[in-house]
Amino acid sequence: MNMITSTHHSASTSGGAGNGPAGGPPAGVSASTEQTGTDWRRLLSLREMGVYYALILLVLVISAVTVYTGRPNYLSIANVSNVLYQSSLVGIMAVAMTVILITGNFDLSVASVAALSAAVLVGLADMIGFWPAAGVAMIVSIVAGLLNGAIVQYLGINAFIVTLGTLTAIRGVVQIYTDGRSLSVESPDVLQSMRAFESGRIAIAIPLAIIGALLIAGGVWSALRARRETRSLPVASVGMIVGGVCALALVWAGGVSFAMPKPVIYMACFTAVVWFVLTMTNVGRRVYAVGGNPEAARLSGINVRRYKMAGFVLCSAAAGFGGVLFGSRLGAVNPTAMQGAELTVIASAILGGTSLFGGAGSVVKTLAGALLLFTLTNGFNILNLGANYQGVIEGTVVVTAAAIYTVGGTRRRGKGR
Repeated sequence: MNMITSTHHSASTSGGAGNGPAGGPPAGVSASTEQTGTDWRRLLSLREMGVYYALILLVLVISAVTVYTGRPNYLSIANVSNVLYQSSLVGIMAVAMTVILITGNFDLSVASVAALSAAVLVGLADMIGFWPAAGVAMIVSIVAGLLNGAIVQYLGINAFIVTLGTLTAIRGVVQIYTDGRSLSVESPDVLQSMRAFESGRIAIAIPLAIIGALLIAGGVWSALRARRETRSLPVASVGMIVGGVCALALVWAGGVSFAMPKPVIYMACFTAVVWFVLTMTNVGRRVYAVGGNPEAARLSGINVRRYKMAGFVLCSAAAGFGGVLFGSRLGAVNPTAMQGAELTVIASAILGGTSLFGGAGSVVKTLAGALLLFTLTNGFNILNLGANYQGVIEGTVVVTAAAIYTVGGTRRRGKGR
């Protein structure tokens, strides 16, 4: 696995993106391969595109079953919007989890931090107002991330052990803060502010159409430029064109009044920013370098400790924001809020092919992994599949995905010898 992540990093630092189809050479494809010819067989392999294949196949199967059984259209705009809304909180945290995994660390405390953020928000909102309470909740979350990062980086304790401990400790703080009972917001003005922040929809047809057109234009321009320079077709160009076509397809399906829930917009914006930083900036290349080969990164002048600390802070900040959304959605919180959500967050990253050893990962694939899990849940509910079977099937999907990535990595490592 170290060979895989190191190869991945060499591709990212020499050419740019480096995290699969979302931009730059895919994991394991060297810069020389990118220059002499795009390795489409590897690019379209299960290891690189498996999460997309699985998501498409799952949607097609559930759609066919709903049509056969006479149930409402599964691919209706209303249901697609519902799945995106359900996955938004986990999606935001999973994107940040991908970053910390890329740096070679781990954070099991995200759900507890989110619960603490929600508890602080709900507990203070009646006294100081929604926005000040949200600010305090975010500060508390960032402090939790700094604490995790400091213990791991300065004391040298394994991140899994540290965050397993803070998972329990922070959950205990939530129990103490709430006194073991549910808290709720009473002020009508505060509730209205919460609804304004979390509820409702934003019309995105025109902005999405513009973004889609720009993506297609950018992808075509990049492809033509590569052709003039006698280079192979960049993977990023393909990703931009496909993304642009998907955006225009959504606008076509939804019409001019097409709108999405606010949390979905927050998730999309956060993912886009993180994707851009990871694939288009020197900061992103350094993040991959820190996770792929920390010693080489240190020798090249990168402050490894700073980047690893930043991963913890980003992860906790995203969890804090998720907690603010959760508290605003319900206007209430209980001590067990979001318990177990950390497993879904990590499973989303694993389904997206993020390496647990650092140096490789794609936030776009992670988002697809989150959508896959929530599409499963949504499909189970529509098909009235018992809850007893849901856990078995979801767990099987995660293990299967991990097996595919592991076997693919082993074969690639064997060919490299």
